[in-house]
Amino acid sequence: MPTTQIFFASSLYGAATLAAALDSGCFAAADRRLLLVANNATTPETTPSLDEMTGFERLRGRFDDVVSWNEAIAPFHPGGWSPRADDAPMWERYLRLLWGLGDDRIELAVESIQVNPALAVAQLFPDATLDVYADGLMSYGPTRNKIDPLVGERVRRLFHLDLVPGLEPLLLAEFGAQPRIVPTEAFVKVVAELTDAAAETAEADAAAEARPPSDSGEGPALLLGQYLAALGIITVAEEEALHLRMVRGAVALGHRRIVFKPHPTAPASWTRALEREAEKLDAELTVVDRPLLAEVLYKQLRPALVAGCFSTALLTASTFYGIPVARVGTEPLLDRLTPYQNSNRVPLTIVDALIPDLAEGEAGAPKAADESLTGLISAVGYAMQPQLRPDLRPAAEAYLSGSLGGTGAGAGAGAGTGAGSGSRSGAWRYFKRRRLTVLGLPGGIPVPRGAAVRRVVRRARRLKKAALG
Repeated sequence: MPTTQIFFASSLYGAATLAAALDSGCFAAADRRLLLVANNATTPETTPSLDEMTGFERLRGRFDDVVSWNEAIAPFHPGGWSPRADDAPMWERYLRLLWGLGDDRIELAVESIQVNPALAVAQLFPDATLDVYADGLMSYGPTRNKIDPLVGERVRRLFHLDLVPGLEPLLLAEFGAQPRIVPTEAFVKVVAELTDAAAETAEADAAAEARPPSDSGEGPALLLGQYLAALGIITVAEEEALHLRMVRGAVALGHRRIVFKPHPTAPASWTRALEREAEKLDAELTVVDRPLLAEVLYKQLRPALVAGCFSTALLTASTFYGIPVARVGTEPLLDRLTPYQNSNRVPLTIVDALIPDLAEGEAGAPKAADESLTGLISAVGYAMQPQLRPDLRPAAEAYLSGSLGGTGAGAGAGAGTGAGSGSRSGAWRYFKRRRLTVLGLPGGIPVPRGAAVRRVVRRARRLKKAALG
């Protein structure tokens, strides 16, 4: 029986990761390979799909055909549609006819299996084997919500870039998915192909303006915007202030040539504010507002510094390209990120724990991952998803017992929820005391001995667990 492999991607970064995996022989040979692209933008009609972006043509040759998920399910939006259980067989027959799959055996490789559209694709091919490839630092965190075992039990492997050497992903481990590293050299080679493509287009103009002259060994400082306000993590005004802090921090380190890469959907007003700030500080600011991967800019600009909040691109800069990095504004976000199980928590924790703080005038290589980081991520992962990963509890208890260091002022601050709760020292910055109390973990408030009080506390915990579930 012929085998068709379907590779699902919604970003150029994801497609580049798949290309690197294919080049490295991570996937067995197949009779046919399809790239299934999805445009998850709020308004897909006004936003280019990944197969329309500069550089994609360099990746297309790895696949026999490219098909569109948006077109297949129109007029539904990819992020909001999933098949009803009774309709799934009908949809599978429709897709097999639409894409010429016949009776082929299907193998799927998808991203973000916890949510649609990847989850919907997996549900529509119930007999297909599943591989998942991870999009950035979120792979090191636990699965964000419970997955139907009919999907989760089919996942064989988790492919991920080695962004934090020595740290293993928690994602999908509850189903026994085996982590597999996509070789760094293969990913860097794919990025070089995308860089060559960008250099042939007008989209490289702004980047070329910021490129260091041939007789200069010092590149510009590259600042990365993430548009956290769109995720509801901080306000628009607060994110604009965060970008201004990046500019001031870079200038304080002696950088006078600055490149800002905003998020594609960020408001244009931010750029004007940054330009005024750079002018006031006697610095030259260039804005790259075209859809280029940050990694492409690393190749083009050879930056002397990459600074951002908690973008995955900070780790690719340091780990893959040896560029000095710095973080900005992570500590207040650790306190404000809600709910505690927000899937951004582990990326934020990793960046805060490893990367130097620009506000303290620091930049350079991240700290090396060690047993302490593994313990921290295990503890945070368990606190985020205790029901999905009960196996992490012993590791969480061991880490918290050895790292919280008593119940002094720092511990008290750990109960705060607002941005003004102050600096929290050591490991306390990564945990909320209320959360530790509910889970009965070290660092939580001791439960009183009275029988009546214990009954109240047990009832509160049951209600809390039901709410978390």
